[in-house]
Amino acid sequence: MRAVVEPVRRYLARRTDPATEDDVTSETLLVLWRRLDDVPADAIPWAIGVARLQLANAERSQRRQRRLFTRIATVDPPQDVRDHAEGDAGYILDAVARLRGKDAEIVKLWAWDDLDLSQIATVLDISVNAATIRLHRARAKLREEIGKDAPVLGHTGVKEGETA
Repeated sequence: MRAVVEPVRRYLARRTDPATEDDVTSETLLVLWRRLDDVPADAIPWAIGVARLQLANAERSQRRQRRLFTRIATVDPPQDVRDHAEGDAGYILDAVARLRGKDAEIVKLWAWDDLDLSQIATVLDISVNAATIRLHRARAKLREEIGKDAPVLGHTGVKEGETA
């Protein structure tokens, strides 16, 4: 097993960032350990093949996460949230993290896993109507949480027709 670590790391280092490299190396070694009886005598090519598949899984996960950021950012966000840089999605993760467990789960099933309402209902073992209502409420709560992080724009404390 030790003989495959460096070749796998070199393979991954040329194809991804250091954090993903570490994660994929760990996953690859886990697969090798679980399938120890299947590892051929010349283990390096086989291990690199496993690493290639694990890297593909990691890249799919990253794409799903980027789609989640984009989708949540476009779900009726307050105007000032639209002004955030497109690549800055940390505020969305913070907002999702502040949701109750059930609300965060249904938003993730809808946005991250790209499930429709009937599929969400099946996963949560609820009716489609209940899933519709829960998703609607969770999205509203998410908008509120996103709005908490956004700076207040415009004049505050002045009513229409009054002067400051």
